[in-house]
Amino acid sequence: MRVLVVNAGSTSLKVHLVDGESAEQVDDVTSADAVGHRIVDGGAFDETCLLDETVEREIERMTSVAPLQNRAALDAIARVKAALPGVPQVAVFDTTFHRTLPPAASTYAVPRRWREDFGIRRRGFHGISVQWVAEQVRVPRLVVCHLGGGCSVTAVREGRSVDTTMGFTPLEGVPMATRSGSVDPGALVYLLRQRLVSLDELEHALDRESGLAGLSGTGSGDVREATAAALDVFVHRVAGAIASMAAACGGIDALVFTGGIGEHAADVREAIVDRVRFLGAFAVEVVTAREELVIAAETRRALGR
Repeated sequence: MRVLVVNAGSTSLKVHLVDGESAEQVDDVTSADAVGHRIVDGGAFDETCLLDETVEREIERMTSVAPLQNRAALDAIARVKAALPGVPQVAVFDTTFHRTLPPAASTYAVPRRWREDFGIRRRGFHGISVQWVAEQVRVPRLVVCHLGGGCSVTAVREGRSVDTTMGFTPLEGVPMATRSGSVDPGALVYLLRQRLVSLDELEHALDRESGLAGLSGTGSGDVREATAAALDVFVHRVAGAIASMAAACGGIDALVFTGGIGEHAADVREAIVDRVRFLGAFAVEVVTAREELVIAAETRRALGR
């Protein structure tokens, strides 16, 4: 069964044709038996499922939570639908792997009505990438740094996600290419209350003008163009997140880097490792991101193939 895998991320669109365990990157939509989409935020849906109008409406609704990613995914779905009418499309969600987060890790210290009536909780993202890494590096206590356009650090205990830096949205956690990561909510309330920014300006700045781009002042989120001061902030925050995830795991057996920065920026990787050596002896590995293989396998499973 040939599966066309469409991965519409915040900074890139990757399309692979997967046949068995063989994956070939292609430039555009091409003939296939089925299509699997990486969906960052499916809202009420977090189990692999066939795409239909109900699922698409929920993905649309959740663009308010993941605007960079969900809008790109919806555009890709429409494109595939036009190019391959009648070919089944499957949604594979980034949140699924994090359904094992314990309440201590998933609960925000906010009013109960927010949690119970509005569903405000920590959900986690990058789950497809972390799942792939966990399948490749099988140790009891694993910390995964997915560092790319989006960045997160996840604690995996016995193959299950037990904590992660991203929360209700893909904005929480460590600084990213153009996303801020965690910011004191009081600072955001201050900006709005003083009318220094509008709500739309705030969202745009946090999503597109912050992270390495904002720290460097260049407007570029490319780690190769980041200033030394920007990288120092980035390394500091990622190292702190690793220590937190090691605590969630009860120690650390292996620290794995994946994603564009994690795989290719050796100097950044080494600086991070140097700062967490106090955690003791642990293996350091680099794993090439192969989300397309996970998505293809999940697509086949959903179609009973």
